[in-house]
Amino acid sequence: MPNANTYEHDVLVIGAGGAGLRAAIEASAAGLKVGLVCKSLLGKAHTVMAEGGIAASMGNVDDRDNWRVHFSDTMRGGQYLNNPRMAELHAKEAPARVRELEAWGAVFDRTPDGRILQRNFGGHRYPRLAHVGDRTGLEMIRTLQDHGVHQGIDVHMERTVVALLKDGDRIAGAVGYDREKGQIHVFKARAVVIATGGVGKAFQITSNSWEYTGDGHALAYEAGAELIDMEFVQFHPTGMVWPPSVRGILVTEGVRGEGGVLRNKEGRRFMFDDIPENYRAQTADTPEEGWRYTQGDKNARRPPELLTRDHVARRINLEVKAGRGSPHGGVFLDIAWIKEKLPNAAEHIKKKLPSMYHQFMKLANLDITKEPMEVGPTTHYIMGGVRVDAESQMSSVPGLFAAGESGGGLHGANRLGGNSLSDLLVFGQRAGAGAAAYAKQNSAGQVSSDEVEAISRKILEPFERESAQGAGPYQVQQELQVMMQKLVGIVRTEKEMREALVELDALKKRAEKVGVSGNREYNPGWHTALDLKNLLIVSEAITLAALERKESRGAQFRDDYPTKDDAYGKFNLIVKRAPDGSMQVSREPIVPLSAEQTQIIQEMK
Repeated sequence: MPNANTYEHDVLVIGAGGAGLRAAIEASAAGLKVGLVCKSLLGKAHTVMAEGGIAASMGNVDDRDNWRVHFSDTMRGGQYLNNPRMAELHAKEAPARVRELEAWGAVFDRTPDGRILQRNFGGHRYPRLAHVGDRTGLEMIRTLQDHGVHQGIDVHMERTVVALLKDGDRIAGAVGYDREKGQIHVFKARAVVIATGGVGKAFQITSNSWEYTGDGHALAYEAGAELIDMEFVQFHPTGMVWPPSVRGILVTEGVRGEGGVLRNKEGRRFMFDDIPENYRAQTADTPEEGWRYTQGDKNARRPPELLTRDHVARRINLEVKAGRGSPHGGVFLDIAWIKEKLPNAAEHIKKKLPSMYHQFMKLANLDITKEPMEVGPTTHYIMGGVRVDAESQMSSVPGLFAAGESGGGLHGANRLGGNSLSDLLVFGQRAGAGAAAYAKQNSAGQVSSDEVEAISRKILEPFERESAQGAGPYQVQQELQVMMQKLVGIVRTEKEMREALVELDALKKRAEKVGVSGNREYNPGWHTALDLKNLLIVSEAITLAALERKESRGAQFRDDYPTKDDAYGKFNLIVKRAPDGSMQVSREPIVPLSAEQTQIIQEMK
């Protein structure tokens, strides 16, 4: 490997968001040499965009909350396709992970008596989200980063991993390149943790940042790991829709948690029109009851704006299609109305939602303390990911672990808001511990020089090709995004998804011919050309799984199969690479509930 920079670590963590940092901290605390690779600069991970809070049943605002309620809420939100053991571990361990973050220096909003303040969020029965205004993800990343830099972790910034290395069946390391200078890097490791986030850049309208090109999903898939629940892509109900330059940027669910309401162009709160049967008993009958709930009245039930994200997103979509939307193709989200209830409403909004206030002032020239926002669904999160063992987070490939949005199983058919940040902490810690234990029990695998050379040549192939007109990397990516948004978006049909598969096949052929010009240094066109493979893999996995699930459940809405089918509630869909290189989809029976878990769910109905 004469042309590659080589590094040796016991544990290599790919991704420096909340899950990656927490995994690296845990593995380093076990006394191992840890490498942390991040696609952007340290501290710039997409976790900073998570705003509303960390879901943890600490009971600081409502003492009726406990892990059993949180577990039940998570399973109900996921339509019972979740791995129940993961949901149980998550609910039990989230409070300790939040207190640990506090001990490491995180500054949370506080109750009058000094405890961590918690707010309401969609799908959660009680106020459960520990938060820092609407900048919780940023505080989480700052805290983990500040704690992690003292652990002796080797950080490799602005480097993209393009392939995992194996010795037989087990992981032996990874190959990547330096985004700044274009140099090839080889990372030898006994264990690898995938924590690269999601797949949002496969869609046209997304809240996700540029890094979210499905890298971890694709790396694991190519290495032989199984992907689970890939059909379930969450469209967050509230992204900005105007002006066009900011379309898709997230508007936190915290706005609705603080009393914000959704209205159509007629001024009507349309969310009261359709309340799912399994949430009817927990949902307010009147606007007044909903308002009292947001203000902490324990005898009130949640407003329908705080139903699960899949339901709210579909209701907004229906209003727009019926011609009752806002001028720019969304609906109105109104927090300014609370001036009817609170004498100091403007200052209250600025204190509780500082980022949202500045976001709309700077990007849309709109004062949310005086006017309603225009919002609409935006691709936000994928529930699907690498199939892992609930306890250790290890995949079906020995030595390969996954956590955070790259991992699958916790959320089932739909993720509850706030469960993402606690997911990062709980399963980031478990992945780090699992990887450390594996690394201690196994010697380093052998890395093939020939394999590294072949990967290196593949990385540089775009420079050897001249793109035909319309075949540049940006054109191919844009066409993929538009196609996925149109044909595999919030509402799906078999006809459109089969059309998508045909288009994906054509895009694959074009991606293989994409060429770039210039040098390897500072070349974003080259980076985009290499990202295309990952985007195409995850797009095909989403489409094939969505075709196989012939029902509507959670985040999957099939216009040709608009209702839930009990038969499809008995299995998860698994995507795996076949020996001939094709993508296979199979059915795997869901993990059964234990007797205790069944009792909890019955009690919480």
